[in-house]
This record gives sequence, C-alpha cells and structure tokens, in this order.
Amino acid sequence: MENIVTAKELAGCLKLTEATIYKLASRGELPGFKIGDSWRFDMDEILKLIQEVRKRTRNRKESGFLPPDASRESHSPEDSFKEPGRSGGQ
Repeated sequence: MENIVTAKELAGCLKLTEATIYKLASRGELPGFKIGDSWRFDMDEILKLIQEVRKRTRNRKESGFLPPDASRESHSPEDSFKEPGRSGGQ
C-alpha cells in the first residue's frame, strides 16, 4: 500500500503551511490528487521530488550557476519546487 498523506500531514513534514501545500498542488508544482474536495499526496512521489530539487540545486552550485550560499538566501519555500525558468508571478 502506498503511503498516502493529507495536506495537513504533508505541511507538517515539509514545514510549510497548508495554504502553501494547496497552492503548490493546484499549480501542479507538487504531485498530488484530489478525492472529492480533499487533496492527498503519495509520500514516495514527494520524496522523489525533494531528491530531484536537491540534485538540481547541487548541479547548479557545481556548475557555478548559483553562488555557494544561494540556497540559504531569502527564498520562499515554494521556490524550491518550481521548474527552472518559471517565474514567481501568476
């Protein structure tokens, strides 16, 4: 059985607000699915996404694209889930 969690549970794991989880999921930036009006998330997919984001960040640092401490600067948590080249505005 898959490890399915609610938005509230995922928010606690990722140290984000539920509102951020809902926003990222509705934009397609966080893998999830709806059952009726409720969002659910497969933790295996979330963990894969985290690994991909870390790998992209590490590759950018190694290539000189980002300064060594760029990931520590004042970025919102959801910036980590955006695809390269996507703007923050709607």
